[in-house]
Amino acid sequence: MLRIDDSTFTWPLLTLDEAALDHNISTVANAFAGAGVEHAPHVKTHMSREIWERQVAAGAWGATVATPAQLRTALGWGVPGAGRRAFLANELVDPRDIAWLRAALSDGDGAGDRAADEVWVYVDSARGVDLLAAGFAGAAPEVTARLGVLVELGVPGGRTGVRTVSDAVVLAVGVNDAGLRLAGVAGYEGPVAGGTSAEELEAVGRWCDDLRAVGAQIGGLVGGATVLSAGGSAFADVVTRHLAVPVQDATGAEVPTRVVLRSGAYVTHDHGHYLRADPWTRLGAEPLRPAITVWASVLSAPEPGLVICGMGRRDVSFDIDLPTPLVVRAADAAGRLGAARELTGVRVTALNDQHAYLAIEPGNDGLLAPGDVVGFGISHPCTTLDKYRTGFVTRGDEVAEQITLDF
Repeated sequence: MLRIDDSTFTWPLLTLDEAALDHNISTVANAFAGAGVEHAPHVKTHMSREIWERQVAAGAWGATVATPAQLRTALGWGVPGAGRRAFLANELVDPRDIAWLRAALSDGDGAGDRAADEVWVYVDSARGVDLLAAGFAGAAPEVTARLGVLVELGVPGGRTGVRTVSDAVVLAVGVNDAGLRLAGVAGYEGPVAGGTSAEELEAVGRWCDDLRAVGAQIGGLVGGATVLSAGGSAFADVVTRHLAVPVQDATGAEVPTRVVLRSGAYVTHDHGHYLRADPWTRLGAEPLRPAITVWASVLSAPEPGLVICGMGRRDVSFDIDLPTPLVVRAADAAGRLGAARELTGVRVTALNDQHAYLAIEPGNDGLLAPGDVVGFGISHPCTTLDKYRTGFVTRGDEVAEQITLDF
């Protein structure tokens, strides 16, 4: 079996600890199942068929994606079952992509060779509804039945989505009038809060209540249960608590609902943003485990208190936090790594394209020498994984699986 320090590889190297990966997938799957909600993991985090197969095996409903290109890729992986269901968490506005989606949902030769069993998309404008309606005009009923349309509810000053409950209801009526299948209401709670203070969590809860209010008013237009969908990566506990409760319409009758969360970054977790957010222990689950390590060589120790490593903005995320030095390992004459020593008193202060600046606290000079290999934790897995086309799932130093990252 290959090892990460075999001559096949060089630094920097992206590894994913298999035990942490499997723990995170099963922990979140069990937490959502216990809360009575479904999961459509956002695969933009990793864009890896191999990781997606693990999520499907754990009970995922389908894959969430952010772009039409990701939609084509995820459906093209050909993973059976949930792999033929997808949720595009954006409005589809390019007629070429709409034509492709219609074909993907159709029986191309009448023998069941369609690429997808079901695909959901957002709308947040009358124009978006008109584009979808034109693209699916004349489609067979079984094809339009495989397309689910969800009205997107946003927040003032936030990203996409209509801004009020009443606007969402009006748009939902427009979806229904256009002959499209209205599936429910969805949105992303991230813009509501930047942290996890009590006030911020309450604000997320109020947004979830607005989502429920839309669901209560449009239930009569939905054939079957009304989908209520939110992100759920940083605020899974709040979203679950507010959405997984009965919804009633104006008459007091219960509106059947399905809650579908789209958490994605949980799969690898991290040593920064998601470690701080940690909705999972608030949900009563076990803590998740950071799975990603980026390994890089010490290139230089040019002056007291400064070390330069061969890893930069092209190799690791930096959009939320700089990477965290975790361990150092000395390499022997053949490049084999020795035992790991935990690093304290060391921090990354800056990144160039392919260099990291490490500040060494006084008294720790000599802790790192050229040729040593440092293992770094990251903050925000999405913008680390997209810098690679190949990653390695590991058991200790052994490579258990090579994965392709289809960015």
